[in-house]
Amino acid sequence: MDTHAVLGTEQEHHLATEVTRATAEEFLGRLQEGDPERIAALFAERVDWLIAENPAVPWIRPRRTRADVADHFRELAEGQQGDPAGTAIEALLTDGTEALFSGVLAGRVRSTGRYFSSPFAIRLSVVDGLIVRFRVYEDSLAIAAACAPGV
Repeated sequence: MDTHAVLGTEQEHHLATEVTRATAEEFLGRLQEGDPERIAALFAERVDWLIAENPAVPWIRPRRTRADVADHFRELAEGQQGDPAGTAIEALLTDGTEALFSGVLAGRVRSTGRYFSSPFAIRLSVVDGLIVRFRVYEDSLAIAAACAPGV
């Protein structure tokens, strides 16, 4: 066994994990600040993006580029007011180029005044310090119900 190759691989993995953690933490910080352009600057020019679509939720739709990412976070802020007291990051896990954080998100939809709360998980893939894959797993039905008019 070539111990130099194994050590090199372990060191590369450790470095990738550190870069991924720093990027994920920076993403969370910028998300809290709320500047869509600064959030989007952490993403690659082309992004593999997935949030389950629902026509009742106007800010959720396919995104492919850094500019699309900025639009998403701008539309999200216009569409709902986050509730800091009801939102919490409970865990942040990183391994190599992958990050996963989970917790609870909460807010009020501006157009209906309805409140929502949902457990969530977000998975990021980071390459060269930029987010190349973004996956959100949440209770999309609860959010869609909060967006529905007149119920």
